[in-house]
This record gives sequence, C-alpha cells and structure tokens, in this order.
Amino acid sequence: MAEQAQFEELARQLSAVGAVKRDLGRMLPPHCPAGSAAVLTLLGRHGDMRMSKLAELLAVDMSVTSRHVAHVAARGWIERHPDPADKRSRILRVTPAGLEQLHELSRRTTHLLAERLADWTDDEVAQLIRLMNRLRESFGDCRATQFRRPASVPAPVVEETTRTPAST
Repeated sequence: MAEQAQFEELARQLSAVGAVKRDLGRMLPPHCPAGSAAVLTLLGRHGDMRMSKLAELLAVDMSVTSRHVAHVAARGWIERHPDPADKRSRILRVTPAGLEQLHELSRRTTHLLAERLADWTDDEVAQLIRLMNRLRESFGDCRATQFRRPASVPAPVVEETTRTPAST
C-alpha cells in the first residue's frame, strides 16, 4: 500500500489535471463550448438516448442538460425525436452535421495531445492510458449522487444536543 505522502502528492497531481482540462477546453471552437462538446461526445460514444440518460452521463441537472441540448440542437448537430415507448420523452440523435463537428473536436483534441506529448514514448502514453483507466475503475461510477465513505474512513461523530425554543 502506498504511503500517506504518496497519496498527498497524488491529490496534488490530480488537482493539476484541471489545468490540462482547461487547456483542452481552450482548443474548442467558440461556437462549441464544453457542455456542447460533452453532449456530442456522449451521443457519439453511446448512441441515441433519452435526455434523462444524457443528464445522468453528464452528471448534471436536467435543466443544465436541457440548455446544452438546446444549444447543440440549434446548430443542427442533434435531432430530438419522440420516444416510441413514451411520447412525452425525446430521443436524442447525432445528425451528419453533428458527426462532422464531433470529428473536428476529436481532430483538435488528438492534435493538441500529440503536440503536448511529443516527447513521450508510445509505451509511456499506453501506460498513462492503462493507469487512468485503472484509476477510474477504482472509483467506480463517480456520477452516483450519494457519497460513499471508504471503509477505512470512520464516520464523523455527531453529538446530540437538546434544542429549546428561543425566548421572545
């Protein structure tokens, strides 16, 4: 098992991943903000889906998902079709224009990563991919709404107090 100092350093390094994500976000075209790119990416990866499933995968509220979907739909990148199983719901589907945008996003991301990691060997890149996959698997589904306390972390002690009505 790793030592405490190693976990502290890992926490610092994971915080620095935010800078990498911001740099990747800066390469997005102005007409395709990060939320729109996420919608396209998830629909491209998982295929047609309901808005509720998309909200779950994005790990955001339905109102936020609706705004992202409206932005992407207004640009003609996705279509919303009635769900045959439930006419109140909509199925989201990437359009050919959306696939073109998705390919452009992929091209930009791949180019930036290739540029920034040019001095890395193929084995180092493969190792990073393996380790990041393993890290994600160790955390499980991070979209879960309920916090799961690790078994090694004791629950906080809550002291009981007696409340009395305030005097008026």
